[in-house]
Amino acid sequence: MNNKKMNQIIDEAYENYEKSYEMGKHLEGTGLLWMAKETKGTFIYRSKTDPEFSEKWGLKIEERELSLEERTKILVSQSDNKRDFYDRNHKLIIEEKSVLDASNIPAKLITITYNNEKIESYE
Repeated sequence: MNNKKMNQIIDEAYENYEKSYEMGKHLEGTGLLWMAKETKGTFIYRSKTDPEFSEKWGLKIEERELSLEERTKILVSQSDNKRDFYDRNHKLIIEEKSVLDASNIPAKLITITYNNEKIESYE
């Protein structure tokens, strides 16, 4: 999935947050009378790091580093000659990080869940 779709989803979630903020709904259940509105950057950061905040606004953002094996499988899937990546026993030969980096193979998986829709993107 491309970054454009992910950005659209984040924008939609933040817009919903802004609307709720304007109506005071962000304060429900907090016992507070006033709370500063999160910037979009802070909203994204808290959606990644604060499970309670993430659940409240329905936006879950998870990031994780891909293993060398996962990255090698991506490299193999993009290759015209897949046999170059396997030994005589048909076992995948794991590439070095420098080779994967030089080949622009993604190192991170980003998963966004919003409104029960899950989107994955590699970076």
